[in-house]
Amino acid sequence: MENNPGSFLSWSSMRSSCLWMPLALGVWLMAFSMAQAKFTFNTNCQQAYQDIMSLRLNAAKERLEQEKRTLPENDFIPLLENYYDYIYLLCTDDKPLFERAKKSKGERLNRLAAGDKDSPYYLWAQAEVNLQWALLRGRYGEYLNSALEIKRTNALLKESIDQYPDFLPSQKAYGMVQAVLGALPSGAQKALGTLGVRGNATKGKEMLENAVKGLSGSVFYDETVFYLAQVYMNITNEQHGYERIESLCKQIDSQSLLKTYILAQYATKSGHGARAISILQSKPSGRAYIAYPYLTYLFAIAKMNRLDSEAKKIFLQFINENKQRSFTKDAYLRLAWISVIEGDKAAYEKYTQLVKTKGYSFEERDKQALNEIADAAPNADLLKARLLYDGGDLQGAKNCLLRLDPNKMPLQRDKIEFCYRYGRIFQDAGSMANALKFYKSAIDLGSDSPYYYAANAALLSGNIYEQQKNYEQAILFYQKAIDMKNHPYESSIEHKAKEGISRLKGIK
Repeated sequence: MENNPGSFLSWSSMRSSCLWMPLALGVWLMAFSMAQAKFTFNTNCQQAYQDIMSLRLNAAKERLEQEKRTLPENDFIPLLENYYDYIYLLCTDDKPLFERAKKSKGERLNRLAAGDKDSPYYLWAQAEVNLQWALLRGRYGEYLNSALEIKRTNALLKESIDQYPDFLPSQKAYGMVQAVLGALPSGAQKALGTLGVRGNATKGKEMLENAVKGLSGSVFYDETVFYLAQVYMNITNEQHGYERIESLCKQIDSQSLLKTYILAQYATKSGHGARAISILQSKPSGRAYIAYPYLTYLFAIAKMNRLDSEAKKIFLQFINENKQRSFTKDAYLRLAWISVIEGDKAAYEKYTQLVKTKGYSFEERDKQALNEIADAAPNADLLKARLLYDGGDLQGAKNCLLRLDPNKMPLQRDKIEFCYRYGRIFQDAGSMANALKFYKSAIDLGSDSPYYYAANAALLSGNIYEQQKNYEQAILFYQKAIDMKNHPYESSIEHKAKEGISRLKGIK
C-alpha cells in the first residue's frame, strides 16, 4: 500500500540506531566485559539500554544517574548518555535542544577513545556515537558534517568487524549503514564515494537478516528487528514483509513502545489499517515513557485511511502535542483534505494557509505538503480512493473511481492520477494485465508532468514485468522511470529503478 513512494530511510527521517550487547554471545563475553576496567556492561547498564530501546526514557535516565554514582569510570556511561540524547531528540524533534546537546559529542568520543583498545566494544561504541550524530545532523541540514561522520562510522565498523568478526553488534550496525547508504540518491552516493564510503542495500538487508537470527533472545534483538523493518518497508519493499516483521516482533516485550511504533508504522504503510488502529489503541503508557506525538499522528492517519470522522480530532490533538514540529505541515494538509471531503471550502483555505506558516520542513512529507497546497484542491472522489487504498480497502477505493469519468475531468493532473490509482488497485488485486494497461495510460498522459504518478507507474510496471521474467520490458520501463525528471520523489524512484536494472543485467 502507498502513503508515498519516497524512502523513510533518508538522512532526514530514520528513527533509531539502538545499541546493546547480545546475551546470546555467551558467558565468556560477559566475563570479558566485567574484567575490563572501563567497559562494564553490567545489569544496570543493560536495563538502561532496554529502557531506552522501549522508549522508557524517564526510567532510563534514573538508571544512568545511578550508574554515574556507583561506577563513574564505566565507559558505557557516555555511550548510554549519547544514546539517550539521540532517542530523545528523535522523539521530541527539539532543534534548540539539538544545538545544545551536540556540544557533548566531542567529550564523549574523547572518553571512549581513551578506553580499552582490546575490548570488542571499543571501536563499536565510537562508531555508534558517530552514526547517531550523522543522522541527527542530516535531519537538520548539516550535510557536510553528517557525511564526515558517516565516513568515520563506516571505517570504525569495518575495522571492528575485521578484528571481531563474530561480534554481532558491529554486524548489526554495519548492515544498517550498508542498507541506508545503498538507498541514498545517486548524487549522494557519488559524493560519499569520493570519500571512500559505499553501500549496498542488498548486502545490508542480508546482514540484518543474519543478525536477527544470531541475536534472538538478546538485548540487541529489538533494535535489529526495527532496522530490518525499516529496510523491508522503505528500501527493498519486501513481499509479505509486514507478516515477517509481525512474526519477529512476538519476541519483543509487549510493554515496549518501540514495538508499538514498528508494527503501527509498518501496518499503516502496508495497508493493514485496522491492525494499525488496534495496535495504537493498546499501546503501553505511564510515567516511565517519554511523550511520543508521532504515534498520535500515525493513529490519525490510520483513522483517516478508513474515512473515519474521528481523524480530524486526532490530527488536532497531534498538532497540540507536537508543538509545531515535524509532520505538522502534513497534519494540516490532511485536515485540508478532510475539508475537501466534507465540502467545506473555507476550512480548506484555512488549513492550507496553516501548512505554509506552521511547523518544520525537514521531513519529506512536510516538503510535499507545501508542494500539494501550491496546486489546485484535490478531487474529492480521487482523494477518497487514495485514502481507502492506503488503508487496504481496495473495493472501497475502486467504488470511488467508478463514480468518475476521466474524460470530464478539467485537470490533466486528475486524469493522470485516475489512471495511476486504478493501476495500483488492479496490481494489488493480482490483475496484472489491467494494472499494466492503466499504468501505460498514466505514463502516456503524465511523462512530462510535474507529478510523480507517471514515474512511479513506470517503476511499478518494471516490477511487474520483472516478476513475469520479461526482463527486456522490465528494463525498458525502469529506464522510463529514470528518464522522467522534476517531480516529487524523483531520487527515490530513480534509485529503485536503477537497482532494478542492476539486478537484471546479469539475467537478460
